[in-house]
Order: sequence, then structure tokens, then C-alpha cells
Amino acid sequence: MTTLAPVRRRRTPTPAAVADRSNGAKLFNRLCAVCVTLFALIWLVPLVWALITSLRSDGSITAKPTSPFAGGWSFHAYSYAWDNYPLGYWYLNSLVIATLAVLFTVTLCSMAGFALALLRFPGRNAVMALVVAGLMLPTEGLVLPQFIEYRSLHLLGTYWALVLPSVAAPVSVFVFHSFFRGIPTPLIEAARLDGASWWRVYRSVCLPISRPAVATVAILTFISSWNAFLWPLLVLSQTKSQTVPVGLASLVNPSNIQYAEVMASSVLGFLPLIAVFLVFQRQIVQGVATTGLK
Repeated sequence: MTTLAPVRRRRTPTPAAVADRSNGAKLFNRLCAVCVTLFALIWLVPLVWALITSLRSDGSITAKPTSPFAGGWSFHAYSYAWDNYPLGYWYLNSLVIATLAVLFTVTLCSMAGFALALLRFPGRNAVMALVVAGLMLPTEGLVLPQFIEYRSLHLLGTYWALVLPSVAAPVSVFVFHSFFRGIPTPLIEAARLDGASWWRVYRSVCLPISRPAVATVAILTFISSWNAFLWPLLVLSQTKSQTVPVGLASLVNPSNIQYAEVMASSVLGFLPLIAVFLVFQRQIVQGVATTGLK
């Protein structure tokens, strides 16, 4: 004769335990809020200081560097920087290079991620291992080989010398690979049963629903291309062909630093990045959460 195992009743939490959990959750939320506030201050204080310094005169900055309201505020440094430095050319160069890098990176890396995630071909695991290994390569370690390569191709001093290195982005391939692997298999199989080729599946099925990944890769590529300094410094020699970071670095004269003009140029340099992030911050968060990046 078999006997049934006694059914264990779940214990109902006491009011004291519920109160302890609630207090612990509130304490954790407050701790997170304090940490977020501290990190926000760490990032905002230099930006605010640069903005205030750009509105002051060089004499007041030299006399009272820690007094933000000494000497009054004016936009003279901005007009001086715009009239005496080729900021317009630097803006145009950075915009063209970043836009081309975004277009080529999104197109090629999405194709590579689609092939590695959904197609079956010999050597796929080896290719994926190379992509993952590329995540661990420092950018500075590739400067000398890339410089020799582009010099032999006579591309130094051109936009392509800055666009092409940013296209081979293992991080972007990994983002698209992770996103495409999360697409339901029945959706892909249904498209294939309807007679769709792999190109049609990529263009009409996978790419339209991968907008979060596309937005994430596009925004991060734009920001990294805009902020690039070492490689543009090496391949661009003419002043009017330089990008914003390289041009701003050339303004600093150790013998006579014009603090207001340098800060005004710096503010004009990072304003586009702030605008891009504020406009597309929801897409960035959604893309990072969807692809599982940390």
C-alpha cells in the first residue's frame, strides 16, 4: 500500500518579515540613487566648468580661476573661436567621416552578424572565434600595421583612411549576432518555406525588426568616430582636413594658453554628441537591453 507524501504548506510571511523586506528595498533604492547622483556629478561638473570658463575673459580666469562669476560673462570667446579657427571645416570633416562610418558599419556588420547567427557554413565557429578575439585587441596595437597598409594604398590624408578602419568593428558584429540569434526560428522557417532567399530574409524579415540593434550600433559608431583622436592625428596632415578632436588639440599653446577660446571650442565640439545622445537615448537603452550587452 502506497502512502502519499505529506503536503508542505508554504509559510505565510509575517508582517515583521514583510516590513524588513520593504525597508531593505527602500535602502537599496536610496543607495542606487546616491550612486547615480555621484556619477552624474562626476560627469556634469567638468562640462559645467568648461561652459562657465568659456563665458569668461582670459584676464578674469587668470586672476581668479576658481571664481565663476568674476569678470562677467560674454560670448566673445565663441565668436573669436569661430572667426579665427576653421571650426566649420572641422565640423564638416567629422560629420562626413562619422556618417560614412555609420552607413558602412551598419550595413556590413549586420550582414556578418546575420551570416554568423543564422547561416550554416564550414568554418563558422572559427570566424566567430576570430570576431570574439577581435574584442580583446587594443586599438593602439593596430595603428602601425594600418598606417603601413593605407600608405601603400595611397589613402593617407583622405576620408577613407578614417572610415574603413571603423567598419571592421567586432563589437558591432557581436551586437547584431546576439540580436539575430534571438529572432524566433519559426519566423525564419516560415519565410524560407514561402520561397524567400536568405538575402530576402535578411532584408525583409530580420533587418526591419532589428531597429534597436541598428540604432545602438549607429549611435555608438557615430560617437566613437567623432571622438577618435590618435588615428586622425596620424593620417590627416592639413589643418582644414582635420577632425574636431585633432583641431581642438592644436589650439593649445603651452606658452600662451587662451583658456576662454579653448573652452569655447571644446563646448562647440561636444555639443553635437550631447544632442545625439539626448535625441536617441531611448534607442540606446533599448538596443543594449535587447542585445544583452553589459
